[in-house]
Amino acid sequence: MTQQHASGLPPSLILSSVDFNRLEALLDSPALRQQPAAMALMEELNRADVLPPEQVPDSVVTMHSFVDCVDELSGERHGLTLVYPHESDVDQGRVSVLAPVGSALLGLSLGQTIDWNAPGGRHLRLRVTAIRRPD
Repeated sequence: MTQQHASGLPPSLILSSVDFNRLEALLDSPALRQQPAAMALMEELNRADVLPPEQVPDSVVTMHSFVDCVDELSGERHGLTLVYPHESDVDQGRVSVLAPVGSALLGLSLGQTIDWNAPGGRHLRLRVTAIRRPD
């Protein structure tokens, strides 16, 4: 399921070749291959512009980025770090790329907005307001 932004079109997304290759290898795992979250992430990977890491702008969400975002519908602010599944820790704000919000944020640029439904059916419209990439 491709996430959409307010225009109704999927937001464009950019991935580094390193992130793309690691995620593709992760999704090739037989244990994950048929899971809905993995299939949704694969759809995102398939439509991404893949660039060498040094060409990915600092304003793009990559793996291990800390992302500040605001829900434009409620005004709630959220901060999270996008990580691989084995690194996830909700209490530490470390969100797996296989979580719906994780796969939706991957590759977005500063200022882009995504619409998605949180668990329980609550509708969110998240706008990326800041990105801090790992050193």
